[in-house]
Amino acid sequence: MTLGPPTARCLLACALMLAFPAFSRATAQAPLHTFTNREGRSIEARVVSYENGQAKIQRADGVQFALAATTLSAADQEFLAEWKRQESLQPPLGSIVSPGATANAQVTVAALNEALGQPLMPAGGALWQAAPESVASRLKWPRESRTPAQISFRAYPGGEYRFAGARPFSASLYGEGGQTTSVSLVFANRGDSFGAKRGGEDHFERDDELPADALTRLKAAIKADAGAIEAALTRVLGAPEKQNYGEGEGRRRVLRWDWIGHAFLLSEEAEQYVGLAVVPSALADQRGKTARVSDASVRERIRATLEKRPNGDVVIKDIPMVDQGPKGYCAPATCERAMRHVGIQADMYLLAVAGGSGLGGGVSVDRMLQTVGRDLRRKGRSFETFGGAVSLKKLAKHLDDGLPVLWLMDSAESFNELANARTRKRKTITDWAAWKEELASAGAGEIVSDGTRAHCTMIIGYNRETGEIAFSDSWGEQYTERWVRVEEAQAVSKGAFYVIGL
Repeated sequence: MTLGPPTARCLLACALMLAFPAFSRATAQAPLHTFTNREGRSIEARVVSYENGQAKIQRADGVQFALAATTLSAADQEFLAEWKRQESLQPPLGSIVSPGATANAQVTVAALNEALGQPLMPAGGALWQAAPESVASRLKWPRESRTPAQISFRAYPGGEYRFAGARPFSASLYGEGGQTTSVSLVFANRGDSFGAKRGGEDHFERDDELPADALTRLKAAIKADAGAIEAALTRVLGAPEKQNYGEGEGRRRVLRWDWIGHAFLLSEEAEQYVGLAVVPSALADQRGKTARVSDASVRERIRATLEKRPNGDVVIKDIPMVDQGPKGYCAPATCERAMRHVGIQADMYLLAVAGGSGLGGGVSVDRMLQTVGRDLRRKGRSFETFGGAVSLKKLAKHLDDGLPVLWLMDSAESFNELANARTRKRKTITDWAAWKEELASAGAGEIVSDGTRAHCTMIIGYNRETGEIAFSDSWGEQYTERWVRVEEAQAVSKGAFYVIGL
């Protein structure tokens, strides 16, 4: 017997209500929910509607109330978000249910999290309505960056950690506007699999030499990780589909599984890496292509990040941080930061592939940036290079527009020691005229550059009066802003500068 669309819709609605008790339309007599406000006062009611942060609820006697979600407990706000998500899954009356619109709706949150081996999905199942902080806290992934527009969390888990049956070397979560937007994990890969044991300033020091069969091991690890992840997701979500995802040089073939508005995308790049991304199904449907943000909008936003301080500092604030971890991905990580600053999504692992990543990290900066330049031009953005000495005049030309300058230099130990000490002392200064005099008498003789710690960092500010520049390393939030004199920067500079602009 063949069921017509109305019957199919009815059965689908019943299945959803069984799988998700929170789900109901206003016309369906869903169980009463106990709402509690921040003062501890409670009321039992059903949800009638929820739009733009305003909920309409109805008591058992039919009396309705309107209230702002922000006046309710955190648990009730999550309940409303889940109600809204489930309401959006129900097709309008008279419409036909599209295939896959509620793919794997019968799979519970508990079953999915069990397959993942980690509590990624919130109790209601609505990851895209969940606060990034709450998801990251549940996963125990530390914060990487916070700006007024974006927040990210990144973990470099230990060897015992597992996600979907494999060991991720990097696990990151991104959010905007108080909501989670995507999750990305990288498993066996050229950088992390043979990286150092420490990050930050210490990532230059390797504890062991690469084994002779390193590439053979990497190939085997990539194959094993991809197979384990595919098996884990297939067991709970069924066979995957194949599709292309990404744009430009980042375009790749992926395996895709869907679960009620969430797409799990598995990438396997030969001799490079295994990645698993979790994105909204709508974005996966668009093959990862996002709408281009207007130049005027981006220009207004980035100029607003320029901070002019009473002491003469001119600094670009709120550039997203990307922690490269214990591997030589300074150029890809710094490039990702600059691209995200001008409204272009990027991933340091894909950029590293474009730069011909070596085992343990290290990329060809020229090769990577040539690739980036092509993608930037396709996206309507500019890419400029210049050389020569460290010049406040040249730097200010870009910094005053809110555009950071990528800088190739030698991150010598003596330079880092000086920058750290100078930055700590700078925070205590109240007499800036005296500070200017103190700096004028300082020399750069204590900096020893041997050329063995090639590094890409980002110049984000300057002070004309004191002759200093501010730079930012891709080593975590504590390295967001450090200061040195122009002469000290020149002592370690390789004379190459790059600007991603509009």
